[in-house]
Amino acid sequence: MTGPMFTIQVPASTANLGPGFDSIGLAVDKYLFVDVFSDDAWRCEAKSSILEGIPVDESNLLFQTALEVAYEYDKTLPYCRLEIASDIPLARGLGSSASAIIAGIEIANILCDLQLSLQEKLNIASVMEGHMDNVGASLFGGLVVGTYDGQSAALVNQHIHELELVAIIPSYELKTSDARSVLPDQLSYAEAIQGSGVSNLLVAALLKEEWQLAGEAMKRDLFHEPYRAALIPELGILRAMPERPDVYGYSLSGAGPTVLCYVRKGTAEAIRDDLKPYFSGCEVEALRIVNEGIKVVLHSDYKHLGSF
Repeated sequence: MTGPMFTIQVPASTANLGPGFDSIGLAVDKYLFVDVFSDDAWRCEAKSSILEGIPVDESNLLFQTALEVAYEYDKTLPYCRLEIASDIPLARGLGSSASAIIAGIEIANILCDLQLSLQEKLNIASVMEGHMDNVGASLFGGLVVGTYDGQSAALVNQHIHELELVAIIPSYELKTSDARSVLPDQLSYAEAIQGSGVSNLLVAALLKEEWQLAGEAMKRDLFHEPYRAALIPELGILRAMPERPDVYGYSLSGAGPTVLCYVRKGTAEAIRDDLKPYFSGCEVEALRIVNEGIKVVLHSDYKHLGSF
């Protein structure tokens, strides 16, 4: 059997970081790997138990994304087989769908020789995802702060070095649609001003890597955590714990149910071990921030005229 034509690696992501609702993302060290083989049909094979039950034909999200991109550029996507491995938990707020969308765009980019720029990929992914935070982080790596107006996205990208994460990952799933259903239809003008101010403070603290201040801003979110907290008891448990000098703050990861602790570099493993007894029904993991986004490796004699 011939080997893959190319391999795509996409990092997981967290979003919001409290008040940075739909506008801040951070890439973390869980990954989706996709090996792409030449074939005579569209086939998909899961290589990780976490992916059991995903569609194995063209209804798979990776194929759906690639086919849509090819169609938009008036190209025909060649048949191919995908072998997929991942350690990104599904429906847990760590950007599993965003990583699949980014990989799907890249499949079309390579197989159809579209030679898309990073900005073009970001725009396509933001349209598909509905916001730019998770897809931006998976595409660029590191920290992304930006906006999406329904047609195009803009962001600032920065590497992060002096921060680690501890993730509390519940066993239950929480669909983004369910998490969004508890949000209010509107905020008062005064609440919007206050929420925007807190979000601005968070962005400034993140870009200057003033982590204590960033952690304080996370506590003051008015946009989504006050409404979603009832769905995710783990967030309340963390907030009720005594303050720790090496823990800067807590936030829901995206829409949840994963909750993240933002901790001083070098302390993640110790804090993970300290927290495990309080969350026996959850996976508690130390995570690293990754400053590299999507990566593509071409194999053997596969020829491609574009660049990545």
